[in-house]
Amino acid sequence: MKRQFWRKFGLLLGLAMVVQGFTGCGTGEQQAEIYVEPVKGIEDDFIRGMDASAVLAVENSGAKYYGFDGNEQDVFQTLAESGVNYIRLRVWNDPYDENGNGYGGGNNDVETAIELGKRATKYGMKVSIDFHYSDFWADPKRQHAPKAWEGMDIEEKSEALYGFTKDSLIQLLDAGVDVEMVQVGNEINNGMSGETNFGYVAKLLTAGSKAVREVSKQYEKDIQVVLHYTNIEDNEQIDTIAAGLEKEEVDYDIFGLSYYPYWDGTMENMQNVAKNIMENYGKKVIIAETSYCYTAEDGDGFGNSFDGTKDPFVDGYGPTVQSQATMIRDICAAANEVGVSGVFYWEGTWIPVGKATEDHSALWEKYGSGWASSFASDYDPEDAGLYYGGCSWDNQAMFDFTGHPLASLNVFRYLKDGSKAALKVDYVPEVSVCCNVNETLELPQKVDVVYNNRSKNKQVTVKWNDNQVQEIDTSKAGTYQIEGELKDKTKLVANVEVKNINYATNPSFEESDLSVWQVTYHGSSNPTDFQKKEDDAYSGEMAFHFWSGSMAMDFAIQQEIIGLEPGKYSLSVFAQGGDMDEDSELELFALVNGEEAGCAPFMVTTWANWENPKIEEITIKEGDTLTIGVRMKCNQGSWGTVDDFTLNRVSE
Repeated sequence: MKRQFWRKFGLLLGLAMVVQGFTGCGTGEQQAEIYVEPVKGIEDDFIRGMDASAVLAVENSGAKYYGFDGNEQDVFQTLAESGVNYIRLRVWNDPYDENGNGYGGGNNDVETAIELGKRATKYGMKVSIDFHYSDFWADPKRQHAPKAWEGMDIEEKSEALYGFTKDSLIQLLDAGVDVEMVQVGNEINNGMSGETNFGYVAKLLTAGSKAVREVSKQYEKDIQVVLHYTNIEDNEQIDTIAAGLEKEEVDYDIFGLSYYPYWDGTMENMQNVAKNIMENYGKKVIIAETSYCYTAEDGDGFGNSFDGTKDPFVDGYGPTVQSQATMIRDICAAANEVGVSGVFYWEGTWIPVGKATEDHSALWEKYGSGWASSFASDYDPEDAGLYYGGCSWDNQAMFDFTGHPLASLNVFRYLKDGSKAALKVDYVPEVSVCCNVNETLELPQKVDVVYNNRSKNKQVTVKWNDNQVQEIDTSKAGTYQIEGELKDKTKLVANVEVKNINYATNPSFEESDLSVWQVTYHGSSNPTDFQKKEDDAYSGEMAFHFWSGSMAMDFAIQQEIIGLEPGKYSLSVFAQGGDMDEDSELELFALVNGEEAGCAPFMVTTWANWENPKIEEITIKEGDTLTIGVRMKCNQGSWGTVDDFTLNRVSE
């Protein structure tokens, strides 16, 4: 009896410790693998959420999850131990074809939500149910009605949505799932369940909210209703939506925002959007989705939505475990600062399935562990029908490719008190080196680094791979990647480009400061302007434009360049236009110290027929001043644009 008592007591104590961990109760700053700055004023009830909708499909495909001790254990236990206090689960109506084959993306029907929700509840976490009201993904691009609702009018569809919501919630609650929050729709900026008319969407939302309220009352449980939107960089659209919901008297508690820092603007803008909703519409706000990558590598060969190394990228964060933790900490801090109720990390458990050397497609098809299977093509022909396959999110999970938790997962339990870590390099910002053809390449001897505590040091010595450096051919244009290493063995890569450098300043007029260009003309009016019109520009949107309907034109545009290295230079420009008389004079010119050094006459004949006059050789000596430009004497009614000056150093 004593042994049984203490065994039961130990289990209860262990569960209590898990609960304490996920509630975020402070235990003082801790020593850890990651550095986390404490978030001032964050409360224990701040939502530290995780969308874990794909877990069952991943497990069915043979992948396993482990705890921090390296032993296999329920992923929901690991999440709870890491400070996660809320689990978000999406629900699709019928994600299967007529033969019972799953559409993929987790095959997230109600039964799947029940199984995952029970596991989350077991470890003391609350559950948010995310109804898409579709048989597959719903987002701003697609809001397909469930197959069973096709052909229904708005009244019939509202009744069907009400019934599906109520029945699903009752099943979840009867199974013991601790549902505390329900999303009525997913990223519904442009419609829901096949409806795009805002009034009709409001009817659907009202029906869903009504179902939640009735179940909440029936079970004597305060279940919060969430409406979920994205594209929050468009503040005006979000405000218009909120105002429309108020006008239609839609009943809800929380305005949910998707905020992916590499897609959705700055944290300051996110705060402004949230404050507007809370202050002007009286609703609570949550970040319903966010994420960041821990590596640039691809775990399943399907490609990554975001890898942190090329556009879009977020300044100040690299594709590392530490940066992933720092990003989540910073989003939580920004949200908490303005009163946002919490943050949900999207699909931090979606890891690759199968062995890295194997073809995963059979697993994706059979168990739905990829974003879409081929069976979804009939329902979603424009996306799933063309691009079905694996997971593009595995590098943004908070478990590695083998299912072991990353140190960044513990950011949720470190938010309140922070954590200490030995000072080390987190990442090296991009190193880019450019040299002109036939010039000597100089790689930097020292590079900037970002440390795990976000301090910077610009005096870190780097050793480059000598063999790779020797292979660079500066006699012709080309690109190279050179590997390097810091003293602490941190690896980095320099992107090297050998090219013909354009020494003209603002050569395409795209920069706002146009003062470098001097325009002179003879006549009573200036027939020229800097025009923003992509169709009339050789590149970009801007070009130098000329036209006069009242008089002949005589003008020049030029810029003065000093400090050029001695050598031979070439000059070119692009121009197009028309209605020119034969005696019109159009010239590309170059002056050295005020003296003519080259001239290339040309003529424009018709729209978009770009001429490209060139001056092949301009000699520059030490201290010379070079003036480059175009001069024109042309008839009344002629017109055209000039764009893309290019000044290259071609030899010493």
